[in-house]
Amino acid sequence: MGLTARIRTRDGWAVSHAVVTVADMRGAQVLRAEADAEGAVRDTTPMEAGAYTVIVTAVGYAPAASSVIVTASGRAEVGTVTLARQGGTELPPPGPWTVDPVHSSVAAVAQHLGISSVHGRFTEFSGSIEIAPDDVTKSRVEAVIRAASVDTGNGMRDGHLKSPDFLDVERFPEITYRSTGLTAAGSDRWTVHGELGMHGVVRPVDLDLAYLGTGPDPWGGTRAAFRATAELHREDFAMSYNQVLQAGIAAIGTTLKVELDIQAVQGESLPAA
Repeated sequence: MGLTARIRTRDGWAVSHAVVTVADMRGAQVLRAEADAEGAVRDTTPMEAGAYTVIVTAVGYAPAASSVIVTASGRAEVGTVTLARQGGTELPPPGPWTVDPVHSSVAAVAQHLGISSVHGRFTEFSGSIEIAPDDVTKSRVEAVIRAASVDTGNGMRDGHLKSPDFLDVERFPEITYRSTGLTAAGSDRWTVHGELGMHGVVRPVDLDLAYLGTGPDPWGGTRAAFRATAELHREDFAMSYNQVLQAGIAAIGTTLKVELDIQAVQGESLPAA
């Protein structure tokens, strides 16, 4: 018997020490529990069967409310509760923002042998964001990635990815992205339209962008967090190399899933180290 719940941010991180309050239909509080360091709530306080309201709060996050039915066994399974950063539905302050590569990641996932995934990332990149003051759809994003910084955790594989079969980093040392427009897809979600330049080819690529909120950092600055995803096809960028195995399965998938976790600092440059 009792209540169980998992408290997470929108990008999957545990919200430690979130507070869960349960009230009955009359509005009377019947239970109050605190999440542990893993964002888990496990409380054995028995509750009578019926309908209840669950409210989850945490410092820095917007409250979340939901309904739950307690069964005759006295068990209430709330499941996963996702909290949004406070202010997450508002836009970042207008003006320039600079991507902080130390606290950001540019990653990609490809299928391997048809049964598993190869995860890679680029370790050297820079970027800038300009939030338009009046019409956010006129905001701009630019980024440059050093192609030779690709890292999949395997030196031989990385060497092959840098070769003319794939990125050809000697001839095309930079991967670039420049936005061409922005379309709202929700209160805190956007579609970024842009052009990706890679391997000597420029193609339109859309990013599905989630704005995770803005807040102060320990160094006196203001930071905004974003998460973006996209799917790329290697053939679109003239990277059609593949090794086909005897079973007819390609060694490396032709689709890449790109995942960006971005922190940007307000201003035209990063603070001095």
